[in-house]
Amino acid sequence: MHKICSICIMRHEQVRAKKYLGQHFLNDEQIASDIVDGLMSKCDVKLVLEIGPGMGVLTKYLLQKPITLYAIDIDAESIDYLKKHYADLAPRLIQGDFLQIKPTEMFKNEFALIGNFPYNISTQIVFKVLEYREQIPIMTGMFQKEVAERICSAPGGKEYGILSVLAQTYYDLEYLFTVPEHVFIPPPKVKSGVMRMVRKAEAPDINEKMLFRVVKAAFNQRRKKIRNAISQFGVDDAILQPSGFADKRAEQLSVNDFIALTNLVIEYGNNNN
Repeated sequence: MHKICSICIMRHEQVRAKKYLGQHFLNDEQIASDIVDGLMSKCDVKLVLEIGPGMGVLTKYLLQKPITLYAIDIDAESIDYLKKHYADLAPRLIQGDFLQIKPTEMFKNEFALIGNFPYNISTQIVFKVLEYREQIPIMTGMFQKEVAERICSAPGGKEYGILSVLAQTYYDLEYLFTVPEHVFIPPPKVKSGVMRMVRKAEAPDINEKMLFRVVKAAFNQRRKKIRNAISQFGVDDAILQPSGFADKRAEQLSVNDFIALTNLVIEYGNNNN
C-alpha cells in the first residue's frame, strides 16, 4: 500500500494543475522516494536539475541527498510556491522552459536530470538529452507508460522505433516501474512509467547526423525491407546483401546493426541526398 501524501493534497489547493501545461501532481510519497532513489542509485555527479518540480514532491527527497539541486518550471505559480516552502532552494529555482534553454550556458559541468515529465513534451526531453549527452550522464524520469516502454524496447516488436534506437545508441536504458493513474492529482487517463538512462562509457564511432537520417528513413517506411526503405542513399544491393540487412525490416535491426548500416551508407552511398 502506497502512502498518500496529505501535504500534497494541501499543496494542490494552492497550486492549480493546469491542463495546457500537462500538469499531474504526484501524490504518493513512496513513489516519489523511489523515483529519486532510481536516479541516485546510479548517479555519480553532484549537480542535479529537476524538470517540472510542481509542488515539490520529488524536490523534498532530492534536497535530502548530498547534491546541489536546481529546478526549472514553466509555471510561475509553482515557482512562487517552491520559493515560499523551500527557501534554501530559491536561488536555484528557474522559471522557464527546459526545451528552450541551453544547458551549456547554465552549467559548466555535467549534471543529472530528473522529473515527472509532462506527457506532451516527454519525447522532446529525451531528444534534448541526446543533444546534450556530453553534459548529461544520467536521467531518470516519469513518462506515459507506453512511451517509456517504447524507448526501452528491444528489437523485434512494434514498439521498437526511432527513439528506441537513438536513445540506446548512446545510453543504457532501464524501465524501472509502472505508476498507476490514481496517485496523481488530477489522475491522467493512462498509466505512467519510470525509466532511467545512463550514458554509455564509450560512445560509438559513428556520424551522428547520418545515423539519425538512416534510422529515420528506415522506420518511416518500416513495412518495407531495408533495401527499399533506404534506397534514397544509393547503396548498391550488392553491398547490402552480404551484410544481411537488405531483406530485413527496421524493427529487426539492433542498435549495432544500424551503426553498421550507417557506416555502409557513409562509405558506399550517395551522401548528397
